[in-house]
Amino acid sequence: MLRYRSDIRNIAIIAHVDHGKTTLVDAVLKQTGTFRENQKVDERIMDSNPQERERGITIFAKNASFFYKDTKVNIVDTPGHADFGGEVERILKMVNGAVLLVDALEGPMPQTKFVLRKALELHLKILVVINKIDRPNCNPMKVLDEVLDLFIHLGAHEDQLDFPYVFASAKSGFAINELGDEPKDITPLLDMILAHMPPPEADVDAPFQMLVNTIDYSEYLGKIAIGRIFKGSIKKGDPFTCLSAKGKLLNGRVAKLFIFEKLGKVEISEASAGDIIALTGLEDISIGDTLTHPEHQEVLPSIEITEPTISMFFSVNNSPFAGKEGKFVTSRNIRDRLYKELLSNVALRVEDTESADTFKVSGRGELHLSVLIETLRREGYELGVSRPEVIIRRDEEGRACEPIESVTIDVPDTFVGIVIEKMGKRKAEMKNMTQMEGGLVRLDFEIPTRGLLGFNTEFITDTKGEGILTHIFKCYEPFRGEINSRQNGVLVSAENGDSVAYAISSLDDRGVFFVEPGTAVYEGMIVGESNREFDMNVNVCKTKKLTNMRASGSDEALRLTPPRKLTLEQALEFIEDDELVEVTPKSIRLRKKTLDSNVRAKETKKKKAATEVA
Repeated sequence: MLRYRSDIRNIAIIAHVDHGKTTLVDAVLKQTGTFRENQKVDERIMDSNPQERERGITIFAKNASFFYKDTKVNIVDTPGHADFGGEVERILKMVNGAVLLVDALEGPMPQTKFVLRKALELHLKILVVINKIDRPNCNPMKVLDEVLDLFIHLGAHEDQLDFPYVFASAKSGFAINELGDEPKDITPLLDMILAHMPPPEADVDAPFQMLVNTIDYSEYLGKIAIGRIFKGSIKKGDPFTCLSAKGKLLNGRVAKLFIFEKLGKVEISEASAGDIIALTGLEDISIGDTLTHPEHQEVLPSIEITEPTISMFFSVNNSPFAGKEGKFVTSRNIRDRLYKELLSNVALRVEDTESADTFKVSGRGELHLSVLIETLRREGYELGVSRPEVIIRRDEEGRACEPIESVTIDVPDTFVGIVIEKMGKRKAEMKNMTQMEGGLVRLDFEIPTRGLLGFNTEFITDTKGEGILTHIFKCYEPFRGEINSRQNGVLVSAENGDSVAYAISSLDDRGVFFVEPGTAVYEGMIVGESNREFDMNVNVCKTKKLTNMRASGSDEALRLTPPRKLTLEQALEFIEDDELVEVTPKSIRLRKKTLDSNVRAKETKKKKAATEVA
């Protein structure tokens, strides 16, 4: 018989990046007694991954729970960055309601629209939280009106338009029903969750049925399937059948069964419809699979994930320094690790290529792939990575179509001109310009994904770090024509050895260096950016010739321009098609694909001749 689990609420926290999801979860967990009174708790406790803490963003969706008024609330913190939208899409299948956070100053942003559209399509109940109401120049009521306009724009049903809302400051740990109320604690939000978030349907007497939303892995337990039980119940030791949309059928038996309590998992003997659980007992489980009773094999609708828009080539590191800094350097090492990543990274695609040493890796954006690369290097892998390139599709008429991004830029009004100029050069179309509080202007564009590759560093420089750029995939449209890439050439090392201060100083007028004295270099390694449009081969290992006569002042300390140190993202943005980023646990180097300068010169001459003929 169909009934509802009134003792449970399953909800997700969704929002644009930096609008305060994880901070709000912190406030809720602290107030509901998840921690001891004397327990020292870090900020953003749900962001447990080292990269999440360093970057200040949520990358992986995470489960937690708390109890309030005898009701267990399972809460999932989701990523806010568009590149990790795959995490959001699958998590929303696991819950019955969503808490939508919107910044009281910035209002709805691109990712807000994306996650809200997904939630509305799944008919989830939405509770809106206007967060950061203590920010200077914020306008909570105006933002609330903008949220309503967004609901209407996205085609929300009449019952969805009548959404409950609260005002809050997650950082200060309070929520209020009306702007004039006295702020005390987070209780108004908790009461709203119980009152408006629907309990899960729970047909306990039906055969067991569960959709796998997340895959975890343990060295001791093996693969762990996480999801919500839609029907029936399951006990430790029970048999089950795993079904996939592709027709795969496997049988297993529950070895371990867990539910989520507070910030961890607790082993249990039985769970029923409405519970979010984790179970082990079958290694070949994938996200989107349905787990059922062996005698009642009914497949649930699978999880549809938006396809990747950017691809890169990962290859074995074949530089002269290969194997000196990493533990995993062979093609088998890299291949096994990439295919293992597919088990949990649902928006990722990995393909073998004609070369056994190279793999095509596709994802949702530069950040999505750079997080993977950074993870690999921290685990001890060495690899060479190519320049990101967009994935081109063909429409029904055979025309080349490319991915288009919706971009929102908030900048002080003094930088509006330069931003519009630079975006225009990258084939962007401006859709809207809005004057905001505090001298800020919001610019809305639609731009080919190609136009954003390599733009972030330039944008930060142009706006002196005061601009904020966010984007999200919109659609595929006909190819918009060529976009000029990097204007300057590079300085390429002509020798193997260690760079020398004397040599760098004598070449200082050639451009900006990426290396400092004492850096090990090899022929074909990129050591700087040229101030000319063409590449230059330079010898940074050249030492000063010694004589038995010393001129006065000749041995004074050389004054060198500090080198420009590139992060992984900056390196990926910087390189051209004939270049690679060499990634190791200790170093990030730039290099030419062809290291020998004579061979490079012949290739350039051949390419130029072919272009002239064409």
